[in-house]
Amino acid sequence: MYEPGPPRATSVGRSVELAPRDLDPEGRYDWTVREAPAASTVDGGATATADGNADGDVLEAGETSRPDDPVVHLTPDAPGTYVLTLDAPDGTHRQRVRAFPDERRATEVRVPAAELPVTDDAVDRVSVMWRHNDRLLARDRPERDDDEWVYRTRVPPGRHDVGVLANDDLGTGYWDAVEVPGPGRPRVSLDARVEGEKGDDEAVGAGGTDRPSRVVVTAAVDVPPDSATDPADVDVAFLVDDRDADPDTVDRIETGAGDRTLTIPIGDDPEDGRSGSDGSPVRDALRVHAVPHGERHGVMRTVSIERDPDADGSVTVSDPHARPAWVDSPTIYEAFVRSFTGDTLPTTFEGIEERVPYFESLGVDALWLTPVLASPTDHGYHVTDYFETAADLGSRAAFESLVDRCHDAGIRVVFDLVINHTSRDHPAFQLHAAGVDGYADRYRRADAAVDVTGTDWAAVEAGDVPEYYFDWSRIPNLNHDSPTVRAWLLDVVDEWAPLVDGFRADVAWGVPHGFWKEVADRVPDDVLLLDETIPHDPFYGEGEFHLHYGTDLYGTLNAIGDGRKPADAIADAIDRAAWLGFDDPSTQLRYVENHDEDRYLASHGEAALRAAAAVTFTLPGAPMIYAGQERGNRETRGAFRWHDGDNALTDYHRRLSAIRDAEPLLRADGVEFGGAVDVVAGDGDRVTAYERRAGRDKHDDIDDGTNGTAGDAGRGRPRDRLLVVVNFAAEPAAVRVPDWVDVDLFADEPVDGTVDVDSVAVLGRGV
Repeated sequence: MYEPGPPRATSVGRSVELAPRDLDPEGRYDWTVREAPAASTVDGGATATADGNADGDVLEAGETSRPDDPVVHLTPDAPGTYVLTLDAPDGTHRQRVRAFPDERRATEVRVPAAELPVTDDAVDRVSVMWRHNDRLLARDRPERDDDEWVYRTRVPPGRHDVGVLANDDLGTGYWDAVEVPGPGRPRVSLDARVEGEKGDDEAVGAGGTDRPSRVVVTAAVDVPPDSATDPADVDVAFLVDDRDADPDTVDRIETGAGDRTLTIPIGDDPEDGRSGSDGSPVRDALRVHAVPHGERHGVMRTVSIERDPDADGSVTVSDPHARPAWVDSPTIYEAFVRSFTGDTLPTTFEGIEERVPYFESLGVDALWLTPVLASPTDHGYHVTDYFETAADLGSRAAFESLVDRCHDAGIRVVFDLVINHTSRDHPAFQLHAAGVDGYADRYRRADAAVDVTGTDWAAVEAGDVPEYYFDWSRIPNLNHDSPTVRAWLLDVVDEWAPLVDGFRADVAWGVPHGFWKEVADRVPDDVLLLDETIPHDPFYGEGEFHLHYGTDLYGTLNAIGDGRKPADAIADAIDRAAWLGFDDPSTQLRYVENHDEDRYLASHGEAALRAAAAVTFTLPGAPMIYAGQERGNRETRGAFRWHDGDNALTDYHRRLSAIRDAEPLLRADGVEFGGAVDVVAGDGDRVTAYERRAGRDKHDDIDDGTNGTAGDAGRGRPRDRLLVVVNFAAEPAAVRVPDWVDVDLFADEPVDGTVDVDSVAVLGRGV
């Protein structure tokens, strides 16, 4: 089946990539717009062409040399629903795109010429680089206005980091943030219940109390912190998946939607299939999607309804994008592989395997290994072979042995997946650059006028160069519009998914959403997907990734470390993620450093590092230790300090891991700021406090008909709240705490009114 995936949601002006799934590079595929909003310039029957189409370039063909259109890009020009069809080798498929009003606001980026780090007479040209031009240098150029450089554009509300670069040089940039007024994104959660003929909301069918008669899907909306938007003004659009029912059935179900409620009838005969006269989903599965929308739209959520025709017609409902159970709140350790065995021995898989007891001692749940595939670099992100391990690290068998040893220790292994680009030393790029037939479409191309590296590129066509982000000329971007590339990269996923437990997606923001949705549906249910999206982007959680880089907290911890912000700014970082549209703080990867960032210890000192690490272990989410953080490393990718490391700092991280494992509330998703503490001695600006509570059980919003939930079963919650106090200062702080506190669980000491906090105190009532 070459079906194109779920319905999509976007806003006017924001492009959506559409593609067949599991496509055959040799097959023919053609897209057509069948229906469009009345205000759109597209007429029914518009097809994609290499240059767009005559109706306003709303539908553009992917950048390939093919005469057909396997991959297209729809950029809505009016709010409403676009209905497209895909003619594929196995028949015709329907794809809908719901477009909401344009979110962009007119914006100016203004930089005084004197602020650029070069003299004015040495500036030949200036360019803007930010997420809104995909960090592609030399594309967007400000204009000179008296003593300022001014760039005018339209971007959505929010805070947008931007670089204005003199002479297109990353080393001569002025970096700032542009604040665009407007609301954050609303959020939606779904409750789905199977009901019987008498309205029972207990388990039905399969021995339950009543025959299933309907499924009722109810949406609950939430608005961003400090939002002026009334939740009552947020609507919910229900979209039945076009892959699961014919258009008439889809329309009949959606038309019956009430106020944030969708009722789906279930026929009497489990064999009557989609042709049932009552329009029931019945046989296999019906997926229902919901999109919250007010002034802006939010992330789509999904519920799957399944009926078992081989039983007695029992019906279950579930979240098809639920995180694997082990991903609810794991502690992750990132190892930079080629420096992990120290400063004298070359790292091999065998050498890492011999050190698994160290990971066990830290109490980690998952080991993220930086790339282990063939590469000419020590960091491994310039891949030259996707199907062979790096010769210096060891054989495939040695890698499998390492994975098995980790599994024996109860540790999952996360594979670094690099599929935005390859090394320019990859044979595929070399054949592409040499003009070999069949390789022209493998990589994206750009006009030579935007090349900032001065490389004497071989041009596939006159005047063109490879496309690359930033100034990364050694890693050209793959062309995900190419069916050959998509099939190749899916083979890569298929090759490693059965062996490892998760993928960390490098430069996830450079790969189309539709491709990640296909990957998510393709991998086994217990495989973790972790994205690198910088900055935060909640839409990578829309049926794509389970965990997300917590970039807002990372930036805030650095600002606290160097004194630019008070410790209480941690609350703002959590609120910002909610403002952006993330609905669950426990889906964030919490870190203070990684292989791309400066060492926190070197930048801010040990006292601040201890406090920042404590924050990552005591907030909702998945704490991560970057190898060497716990040993006192000061070099980002330097040799791991085995013989000369800081054992006291290592033991401190062990204690953080241990208390998080011992206290279920530290793994829950509920957090409240403004904790009731008074700093009676010490620097109050360097102290913050927050309560940890149970919050919303991440599995309670879907009733699968069994009256049971997954998650923390067996762990128990012996306390109903904890108070965490963190001190970033080098000197202890004396803090007066509430009456209900009588023990510091981290120090394992009783508390009577006041507690001295060196780095962190985890306070509660003894049980």
